[in-house]
Amino acid sequence: MAEQIVNEFTVNLPIDQAWPVICDLERIAPCLPGAQLEEIEGDVYRGKVKVKLGPADTEFKGEAQFVERDDEQHRAKLTGKGRDTKGRGNAAADIFAEAVALSPTSTKCTVTADIHITGKVAQFGRGILGDVSKKLIDQFSANLNTMLDEQQTSPATAEPAAEPSAAEPAAEPTVRKINGPAAEPVDLADMAGPALLKRFGPAVAALLILFLLLRRRK
Repeated sequence: MAEQIVNEFTVNLPIDQAWPVICDLERIAPCLPGAQLEEIEGDVYRGKVKVKLGPADTEFKGEAQFVERDDEQHRAKLTGKGRDTKGRGNAAADIFAEAVALSPTSTKCTVTADIHITGKVAQFGRGILGDVSKKLIDQFSANLNTMLDEQQTSPATAEPAAEPSAAEPAAEPTVRKINGPAAEPVDLADMAGPALLKRFGPAVAALLILFLLLRRRK
């Protein structure tokens, strides 16, 4: 099954400040419901999503790769894929993002995802996925703006990184592990509703990873 989904969210910053934040996956990962960034390898970002299906919690794996980024035009493209670790379905997506200034102090970001679904996930009904992703984006936007407001009122002072020694240059690891806070599971009963959860629960869960990893960093 193939479907295109378009979502929008607003960042309460001028566009020149908002775009770098939108593209900083490590910074915004805690704002994504259920998502946890685990490692970065070049431009590939890997992580997991915790999903609550009734009394049980389940994890799903996925990755996103940045393929294009235009900081002057505030546009970006990436590819993403996710899989149910129990083999119930797979999904892949081509994701396009564009930011425009709404005002001197706010920015709108539009994300368009062309999704391709296989396995049991293909049983997922059209239109339902859009409703779920919109709720996720709304939560992400609220969490992101709350984080930015808190940082503006109580800015953290980070110490500058130490310069590597000329005699002993620091070698960058091929894969960099991210030790972020553990994510709370996304409750599908809240996202899709009890009736849809009963019918489509496994499909919703397998697809969430695409929306939760569609942010990118250069």
